[in-house]
Order: sequence, then C-alpha cells, then structure tokens
Amino acid sequence: MSIDRSLKTKGSLARHRNVLTRAERIERLKEEDRWEDGESKVIGLPKVGNRKAAAGK
Repeated sequence: MSIDRSLKTKGSLARHRNVLTRAERIERLKEEDRWEDGESKVIGLPKVGNRKAAAGK
C-alpha cells in the first residue's frame, strides 16, 4: 500500500512559508545590514517580508 501525497514529508521544508523562525529573521536582517552581531533584542525584532519570487513565462 502506498502513502498519500499529503502525508509525505520529503520536501515540506523546501516550500514557501509566510512565517519565518527567529533565526531566519535575524539572518535576513544581517543580509540587509539591519542587524549588528552584538545586538540582543528579546522583543521588538523588526518585521521581515518573505515574498515568493514569481517566475516569468
């Protein structure tokens, strides 16, 4: 018997997610030069947009 497609977890983390983890948000802020390494914000972390880039035809 085969497993249903919706239950497979092979590529579940590769798909687009709207909500980023804290570590992913800090990494994105570092790429945009909006975060310094010594900075420690427990609350008030800036929002980061996670837009999926659409491929053109």
